[in-house]
Amino acid sequence: MSHHTPHVKTRGDRKTAVGNVGRPPVSWALPGILFFAVFAIVPLAIAVYLSFCQWDGLNSPTPTGLDNWTRLFKDPEFRQAAWLSLLLTTVSWAFQTPVALLLGVWAAGRQRSRAVLSAVFFVPLLLSTTAIAMLFHALLDPNFGVIKEIGPWFGIDPNIMGSSTGALLTVAFVGGWQFMPFHTLIYQGGARQIPEVLYQAAEMDGAGMFRQFFHITLPQLRHTITTSSVLMIVGSLTYFDTVLIMTKGGPGTDTTVLPYLMYRTGFQTYDLGYAAAIATALVVVATALSLILVRFSGFGNMRSTREGM
Repeated sequence: MSHHTPHVKTRGDRKTAVGNVGRPPVSWALPGILFFAVFAIVPLAIAVYLSFCQWDGLNSPTPTGLDNWTRLFKDPEFRQAAWLSLLLTTVSWAFQTPVALLLGVWAAGRQRSRAVLSAVFFVPLLLSTTAIAMLFHALLDPNFGVIKEIGPWFGIDPNIMGSSTGALLTVAFVGGWQFMPFHTLIYQGGARQIPEVLYQAAEMDGAGMFRQFFHITLPQLRHTITTSSVLMIVGSLTYFDTVLIMTKGGPGTDTTVLPYLMYRTGFQTYDLGYAAAIATALVVVATALSLILVRFSGFGNMRSTREGM
C-alpha cells in the first residue's frame, strides 16, 4: 500500500503562483505593439532614411550621405531654434509643474466644491490646440483684442506679441493653459494613492499642513513628478500649431522653435531631406532629455508595492 506525502506549499511557491496570476500574458500587448510599430517606428525609420537624402517631395529621394547632418551642425538657424526649444521647454515646465501639482493635490481632497471646480478647470483640455491658439491670437490682437483695453490696467504692453520675450512667454502660457489640466489629473491620481495613515500619524505628531505637504506629499509624489515632467518635456519640445497660428515664428525668428523650423524647411522651401534631419535631431534630443530625467530621478528603479495582488 503506497502512501502519498502531501506537498506543502512554500512561500516561494505562493509568490510564484501569485506572480503568474497577477501578470497577463505578453500576447495582450501585441495590438498595442503593432499599433506603435506602424504609426511610430515605421515613420521614424523613414524620417531617418530621408535625413540622408535630398528630396523635394515630388521626385525620388537621392541619397547624399552625411550632407544634411553636416549642414545641420553648421547651421546657426538650427542652433537658435534648438536653444529656443530648450528655453520654451524650461519655461513651460517651471510654469506648469508647481501649479498642476498644487491643483492636483487640492483636487484629490474632499472639499464640497471640488467636483464642480475641477470639472470647469478641465474644460481647456477638451478643446483643440488650433481653436485655443486662434482664441488667444484674437484676444491678444493689439488693435482689436481684449489686451488693448485691459493690458494697460496691469502694466502690460498691448503689443506683447511684438517682443521676443513676450511672444515666447505667451506661447508657453497658452500651452500651459491647455495642458495643465492633464498634468493636474496625473497629480490628482498620485495624491489619492498616498496612504491616509501617513497624514494621521503626522497630525498626531503635531505637523501642520505645510510640513505634511513638504515631508509627506512631495516625497510620495516624486515618481508622479517624473512621469509628468517627461510628458511635459516631450510635449513642449513639439510645440508647433500654437507657434504657427500665434506667431509664425516671429517676431523675426524669435519663436522659431525646432518643429516650426522643420515645417518651414520642408513645406515652404521643399527641402524635405534637411527637414527630416531636423525631425530626427528633435527626436534624439527629446529622447535624451527624457532618459536623463528618468535616470537621475531614480524612476527606473521604482517597483510597485502592489504587484501580484
